[in-house]
Amino acid sequence: MRFAMPTEFELIDRFLKPFARKGAGVVIGPGDDCAVLRPSPGADLCVTTDAVVEGVHFTSAFFSDADIGHKALAVNLSDLAAMGARPRWFVCSVACPPEALARLPAIARGMARLAAKSAIMLAGGNFARADALSLHITAFGEVARGEALTRSRARPKDRIYVTGTFGDAALGLALRSIGRKPGAAVAARQLRPEPRLKMGLLARGFARAAIDVSDGLVQDLGHVAEASGVGIRIDAQKVPTSRTFGDLAANRDLALTGGEDYELVLFVPPARAVAFERACKQAREQVTLIGEATKKPGIELLNAPQLAHTGFDHFGGPASRPRGRARRPKG
Repeated sequence: MRFAMPTEFELIDRFLKPFARKGAGVVIGPGDDCAVLRPSPGADLCVTTDAVVEGVHFTSAFFSDADIGHKALAVNLSDLAAMGARPRWFVCSVACPPEALARLPAIARGMARLAAKSAIMLAGGNFARADALSLHITAFGEVARGEALTRSRARPKDRIYVTGTFGDAALGLALRSIGRKPGAAVAARQLRPEPRLKMGLLARGFARAAIDVSDGLVQDLGHVAEASGVGIRIDAQKVPTSRTFGDLAANRDLALTGGEDYELVLFVPPARAVAFERACKQAREQVTLIGEATKKPGIELLNAPQLAHTGFDHFGGPASRPRGRARRPKG
């Protein structure tokens, strides 16, 4: 039986099927030359864009099609979470070879489930032919005017908190590289990261600066240090890891530099720290205090070995030189 190549309009209809068609703020959705969106009064728009590409961010040998759809949206939602933004809309552009067309409905279903859970609407998109499957998403969120969390507002003595645990996603990749199958919990952190949207909204009332961890904790901390003009001091032993990570990982380097954790790093002024911890406890959100911002430039790692690299660089692979100098505390 010959495969009937769908038209572009048939592809659009199939991809849109699992998504809600109407939602607040969507004046004109998919089907026109542009989406028309209506932000809430008094809100600033936070806009982010990211892509996942087969062979770079995922491989079909390990990712289901639904996993791919989930992850493509999740990495963008994580950026909105880091800004303290409430998700509103996104557009998605899909590029793929003809033999991948049959996979698109399952990819859409994985994406649509996360979209419904995160209260974000698909407002438009595009399809194009390419040699490899890739999904390019631009996501829009809202935050009260002037209240977006940024990388540039950290100050010396700010307490540095992190959400969740670190290293499991990198551990899953490392295990697969040596032919071992990771357990379900580790695999889920790599295949279906959960953006910390609730935590981002909560943190907006307490934190001064924030970033999400995609390329490695140390490297992403360096982005805040550079943008804010501060130094960073963290205790590597306080960086939280899962019980599975502790049982399987040979050292803590993966937790510090592995990447794809999609947890948040939050810089909280000392005067707000107690109230912040209390609010997190009431909301049943896990946070861990791992260090503080300092006046001295660079990143200081306590209780850690010298790292071989700081994280992932999309064009250079692992970054080859740590920022700052690791040392053990005196006494």
